[in-house]
Amino acid sequence: MKTVKDYIRTIVDFPHEGILFRDVTTLFSDPRGFRMAIDQMLHPYAGMQIDKVVGLEARGFILGGAIAHQLSLGFVPIRKKGKLPGAVISEEYTLEYGEATMEIHDDAIKAGERILVVDDLLATGGTAEASIKLIERLGGEIIGCSFIIDLPELGGRKRLENMGMDVKVLCEFEGL
Repeated sequence: MKTVKDYIRTIVDFPHEGILFRDVTTLFSDPRGFRMAIDQMLHPYAGMQIDKVVGLEARGFILGGAIAHQLSLGFVPIRKKGKLPGAVISEEYTLEYGEATMEIHDDAIKAGERILVVDDLLATGGTAEASIKLIERLGGEIIGCSFIIDLPELGGRKRLENMGMDVKVLCEFEGL
């Protein structure tokens, strides 16, 4: 029986030499694999009150949209700086090669709303941490963070758990 991990291909030396890129587009393009991933990402939250699903740019939009649809909830994107129209709040974070900024509409989440955060990959956790801070600044209560892939060697899961987050992943890959 196939697992979610079986649908994910590895591309060697992308985007740089020495990197093993975990490509979820092969998972998304297979109807059984995609359904399996969405169902498994939803399962830990069955019966919990959730008000909105937040997806992180860009593959988190695909997952978040599908999960929000399945739960009949609204979807909120968190995007890279300059991509959202209207009034936003921003959070800078550090990358291994510099800094980046994530943004969310300043009216996307109301105080007290219970939020599920989703993305495809958890590496260092920088993008997720910045996104969590944005949600919390708007008064959202994060009930969980759900990812398809964790790269445990990069420490993202521990980083988010140290922030008090409940983190769920469908599979892990060793290496970068």
